[in-house]
Order: sequence, then C-alpha cells, then structure tokens
Amino acid sequence: MSRLRISDAARFLGVSDDTVRRWVSDGRLTSHKDSSNRAVVEGRELAALAQSSAGSLPDPSGVVSSARNRFAGLVTDVVVDGVMAQVSMQCGPLRVVSLISAEACRQLELEPGTLATASVKATMVSIDTMREG
Repeated sequence: MSRLRISDAARFLGVSDDTVRRWVSDGRLTSHKDSSNRAVVEGRELAALAQSSAGSLPDPSGVVSSARNRFAGLVTDVVVDGVMAQVSMQCGPLRVVSLISAEACRQLELEPGTLATASVKATMVSIDTMREG
C-alpha cells in the first residue's frame, strides 16, 4: 500500500503541511511512522479524503451533458495565432489548455476572466505511477 509523507500529501491536496497535520490531529487522517521515523499517511485514506472534500465550481454554461470529464473554471490566457487559438483555464487546482479554432474563440468571446467549462473526450487516458522501492 502506498504511503505518503505529510509534505507530499499536502502538495497533492493543495494545502499546507500544517493543514494535513491538523487533519491528523482531528482524526480526519491517520498517520504512521515510516522506516525513517517520519510521519506518513496511507494513500488510500488520502484518496478518500481528497474525493470526499473535492470542491468543484458550478458549470456556468447550465448545459446538461453526457461528458463526465468536465472542468468548470476561469480562462486565464488566450493566444490567437492565425486560424487557431490556445485557451488556458484554471479549473480548481488543475490547469487545462485547449487548442480551438480562432473563429470558435471569437464566437465564445473567450478572454482572461471568462467563466467557462472544458470538456475532455478521449479514447485513451494514460496513467503513470512511481515505483515504490
């Protein structure tokens, strides 16, 4: 089973080390000692906490969709170059970048500060992990 140091758990959740330590003190997480006597938390327990406390922005489009990989967020950058545009969004802790037509970008009136929803449709998703040694 995967165990993460307090600092790594904090980084993955986007909170401070002190917040994770407070969650341990409050009983929201259980800490253990690793072979170096450092505090660690179980990956499975951390994943459950992350999922239960995940906040998401409401979808500003109001559209009902079958797509499950939808990320509501704020447009942070738009670069239009010829017929294409690169649109960057901050969706909670995630940065999403999309390449769309310049025409679509203009029609959607995308600019920094615009609330939008990114939908991701892929036939393949790769998942990488680190080996535990």
